[in-house]
Amino acid sequence: MILPHPLPYCGAAPDPAALLTRFNFDPRLLLALLIFAGFHLFVMRRRPGRGLLLGGWLVAAFAFISPLCALSVSLFSARVTQHMLLVLVAAPLLAARWPVRPPPLWGATACFFLSLWFWHMPVPYDATFRSSGLYWSMHLSLFGSAILLWAALLAHARKDVPAALAAGTISSMQMGLLGALLSLANRPLFTPHQLTTAAWGITPLADQQLGGAIMWVPGIFLFLWLALWAAGGALSGARA
Repeated sequence: MILPHPLPYCGAAPDPAALLTRFNFDPRLLLALLIFAGFHLFVMRRRPGRGLLLGGWLVAAFAFISPLCALSVSLFSARVTQHMLLVLVAAPLLAARWPVRPPPLWGATACFFLSLWFWHMPVPYDATFRSSGLYWSMHLSLFGSAILLWAALLAHARKDVPAALAAGTISSMQMGLLGALLSLANRPLFTPHQLTTAAWGITPLADQQLGGAIMWVPGIFLFLWLALWAAGGALSGARA
């Protein structure tokens, strides 16, 4: 007996004409988002910057609830866009008002590096399309490690400015390197998208190259901005 192939968490690859109807109203997802966001806002209720927290959780909700979730089944570039929204937009907004002591800087840098590279290798990436558990392992580890990294980078003490500058630069470079490798590859690497990109008028290789560029350019600019910000703090400290 041949068992049917399980559908990815976000469902079957969408028809372009019906994409805007493909919202993800998974009640478990909605409940989890409400619990985490509500608890985070409650803990920070007497501190400034709650708007940043609300913005961060809304971006995270958009990444999972909007049709982007379904589109990420068809296109690698859409999955990378989902990841970049979590890593480069939602994570720093949440980390800017992180309620507990930030983790060690280099430990957070290493965790983010491992999560980013591991889940964008062909075998683990492909496995997330066959298991909802692995799908959430990917996204929770990427999102969680990004929050920890941004918390460590944004909350460093003045004496740790050189280390924050180095960690931000390294994070920028490693993300850019991964994006460049994906963009410059001469063959498509991810099996789930081999038969799903044609409906969108793009080849699997072009889709992969676009996804690599989406990771490459925004990652470099945002992390380099942080590095320059840290350098400015170092110069201010030196003048003082």
